[in-house]
Amino acid sequence: MTEASKTIQLSSNESAIALAGVREENLKTLSRHTGATLVLRGQELLISGTPKQVERTYEIVRSLQSFWKEGKRISKVDIRTAYYALDTGRQEDLQDMQEHILARTRRGEEIRAKTIPQWQYIQAVRSHDLTFSIGPAGTGKTFLAAVLAVKALLNDEYERLILTRPAVEAGEKLGFLPGDLQQKVDPFLRPLYDALYEFIDAEKIPSLIERGVIEVAPLAYMRGRTLSNSFVIVDEAQNTTPAQMKMVLTRLGFRSRMVVTGDITQTDLPANQASGLVVAQKILQSVEGIAFCYLSKTDVVRNPIVERIVAAYEQHET
Repeated sequence: MTEASKTIQLSSNESAIALAGVREENLKTLSRHTGATLVLRGQELLISGTPKQVERTYEIVRSLQSFWKEGKRISKVDIRTAYYALDTGRQEDLQDMQEHILARTRRGEEIRAKTIPQWQYIQAVRSHDLTFSIGPAGTGKTFLAAVLAVKALLNDEYERLILTRPAVEAGEKLGFLPGDLQQKVDPFLRPLYDALYEFIDAEKIPSLIERGVIEVAPLAYMRGRTLSNSFVIVDEAQNTTPAQMKMVLTRLGFRSRMVVTGDITQTDLPANQASGLVVAQKILQSVEGIAFCYLSKTDVVRNPIVERIVAAYEQHET
């Protein structure tokens, strides 16, 4: 079998460290995926194997250049996204995604799409008044929507940011919680607050809520309203009933945008109750102006163990 090799000269020690990863985990991941052998000597990366293995590895490493050239950490998700883009002819999407910073957190961390489906989701939200994002935990459904919403709010594109989700235990169990109604539903809305805290000082959020600029409320509060000039995020939508889903979707007013997120495999409704998200998916799939984006376990960007947990449950349930 013909052997081939290529050498990539890295720009600095920081570049070499970023590409190799901790204990050279990135090089091992690349080797497992392509079958090529990768050896890093200082700032020189030697790739050897069959011509096909070498060329594929070389293309993947080059497609990650915007990261390692700047000494930015490269994750397994980044590598997986690079070879997915290569396999599907989406190198241009990959380059756009890598270059586009969505926002920076209060700590200065850059927020970018990490996978091609996430990038497509972001583009859909920007170009549609109503976007559904369906996928498992950890895929960035709510977080990315919150990033786009907060950024739009701070840029004065909308007057209000409305975050809502169904409180599925709004009966007996919720009644035993201490405090007024807002304090009772706060535990259900905590994930939405967590996303806000990444971008807005915690001290400023109560003032924004008091002035109605940000509204974090259970879904029942949306009934009878028209949500105009607002960016609306409906979270945990798999726990809506069909009537609740229809109610909230028809609240959308002029100059508004809505993102509906949920995981149809994690419904907490009674066994005999249909999910509003599942029903909406069937009814609205072909309606003009509405986008449906699907994320999967390969888009999980939390701790890597989350992806393995999702995969294990999927295997158990099939």
